[in-house]
Amino acid sequence: MVSTGSTSEGSEGSEGSVSGVTGSTNQGGAYRPFTTLLVANRGEIALRVIRAARDAGLRTVAVYSDADREAPHVRAADTAVRIGPTPPAESYLHVDALLDAARRTGADAVHPGYGFLSERSEFARAVTAAGLVFVGPPADVMDRMGRKDLAREVAVEAGVPVVPAAGLAQTGGGEDLRYPLLVKAAAGGGGKGMRIVREPANLEAAVAAARREALGAFGDDTILLERYVERGRHVEVQVLADAHGHVVHLFERDCSAQRRHQKVIEEAPAPTISEEVRRLLTGSAVALARQVGYVNAGTVEFLVDGEEVFFLEMNTRLQVEHPVTELVTGLDLVRLQLAVAAGEPLTFTQDDVTCSGHAFEARVYAEDAFHGFLPQAGVAEYVRWPARARVDAALESGQSVTPAYDPMLGKVIVHGPTREAARRALVTALDDSAILGLTTNLGFLRGLAASEAFADNEVDTAWLDRNPDAIRPHGVEVAAVLGAWRLATSHSGDGGHPFGVGDGWRSAGPPAAVPVELLVDGAAQLFRVDPAGSVTSPTRAWRVHPISDAEMLRVEVDDEVHEAAVRVGPHAVEVSYLGNTHSFGRPDAFGPGSGAAASDGSVTAPMPGTVLKVAATQGATVAAGDVLGLLEAMKMELSLTAPIDGTVTRVAVAPGDQVRLGATLFEVTPDVPREDP
Repeated sequence: MVSTGSTSEGSEGSEGSVSGVTGSTNQGGAYRPFTTLLVANRGEIALRVIRAARDAGLRTVAVYSDADREAPHVRAADTAVRIGPTPPAESYLHVDALLDAARRTGADAVHPGYGFLSERSEFARAVTAAGLVFVGPPADVMDRMGRKDLAREVAVEAGVPVVPAAGLAQTGGGEDLRYPLLVKAAAGGGGKGMRIVREPANLEAAVAAARREALGAFGDDTILLERYVERGRHVEVQVLADAHGHVVHLFERDCSAQRRHQKVIEEAPAPTISEEVRRLLTGSAVALARQVGYVNAGTVEFLVDGEEVFFLEMNTRLQVEHPVTELVTGLDLVRLQLAVAAGEPLTFTQDDVTCSGHAFEARVYAEDAFHGFLPQAGVAEYVRWPARARVDAALESGQSVTPAYDPMLGKVIVHGPTREAARRALVTALDDSAILGLTTNLGFLRGLAASEAFADNEVDTAWLDRNPDAIRPHGVEVAAVLGAWRLATSHSGDGGHPFGVGDGWRSAGPPAAVPVELLVDGAAQLFRVDPAGSVTSPTRAWRVHPISDAEMLRVEVDDEVHEAAVRVGPHAVEVSYLGNTHSFGRPDAFGPGSGAAASDGSVTAPMPGTVLKVAATQGATVAAGDVLGLLEAMKMELSLTAPIDGTVTRVAVAPGDQVRLGATLFEVTPDVPREDP
């Protein structure tokens, strides 16, 4: 029998085994003992499941695409099987390849993780039809709860309050509807296929865009229209049910810190709800799970507006944010999933489940949070995760991040006796994190966690969208000083940077101050670094005393110790300080003309991705803001617009083209007014 386990930071559970148990059967397939688990996923969730399975005494099988041949989850498993090329459709979404991998390795159970095929009922059916155990709910339950329209019907049947609906969006009409509206995909989740519409004139375009995005992400373009609650809180309840009729909740999580409907920081328990609302939430979640005959772990999501509670959807899988529930309950959710799939009854009742302290999870993404949250790709040349937190991540130094997959890199999770203690621990953990060579949202997460609004529970689901400039990069001045110090004191030719500066040494007298020019906030600043102990700029001076120049640079600046990861490159100096990664350009790196910018009329790719649509033709007259094309990467769709009025003189791409970051896609030449004769 699998014990419930006890999870703490850095620990994934206690001893136990899923083998040797007599299972039961229901409409979803056999729940029975198994010995070898295939994890049909990648990245941090694959690592998380592999760790729990190993603790349960199971043999593990990893699968990988060409891009993941050397990935951490491949190394962590007992054996691994290549399932195809990099594109998900040819690998992680290829059902036959996954089942063949199970057959070849003798796996008798499959865990889908989250994302990819985790909520695809056809995959669950294929697994059970192959005689394997699917670690998840029955396929027919996934059919009903995996679609927002059908799940709404179940909720009504169970007596669960739902959001007032305007019906299915079959056309672009809707002049009689009440605004604002939320346009959302009936299938899938993760904020894909969602648009907020505030006036009738924008409805048709929003429905069309949501349909297109939903079809690409979920293969289903059915759209719902619902009342949009402006300042609601997103609260979800973790439920767990076995095949013997037992259903419990593991309390709730607040996931209100979102941008564009995508969760950023989650916490447990929800800090702003009353006990009456908590009882309504947890009771409704259990009633819904019973009504639909749910088995295994699932999450019921609600919108809370004051004392009002509205059902949103049910996620028929393990959630990304499950660790915060583990830290406040002491239960290992993945171990419990495995036990339930093996046919074991839950060994505890609702009265046995307690909630202790407070926990936070911050999602680390490869994205430029301060420039529209655009997805990023590249090589993470240096990665440092915090030692004083639980980290669920698969990113390591030297690893490539491809635009083919979701941009989430990992999660930083903390626990404390109170919300404020846990929040401070999260800020510290993010300060201790560093990723160089790849743009991430670490600094944004740190700024949000440290903000007064977050500390005071003022962040609702739309707060970040209403306040796009509330969280900005911080620590720029000190980071620039640290970058200048490292650049000036690094010896030329030591491998630190190919275009190094001198160290100020001379044959007689003390070392000379070394001039270092960096671009700080877009403006060139000249620093003079004296290795004897100072850094000066035209506006001020800093006393500097080096402490350590090992993996992390530790320097005393004006009697206070600062620590940062610094990478000196030929074009820029990157400094990861207090969670933020600052890139300071080196305008003098190659001499005059090295910083020449693209012409005002060039439209370059702001992220690597795939061209979805080309709307412009060569020779066409356009106005600034006109859409020239659409680019898609990492499940995000971006419009490419004309930067100036003029004529399109170059169209360098076609639909379906893969483009790199910074590639020139269109060129617009400004119209030159003709002079009167």
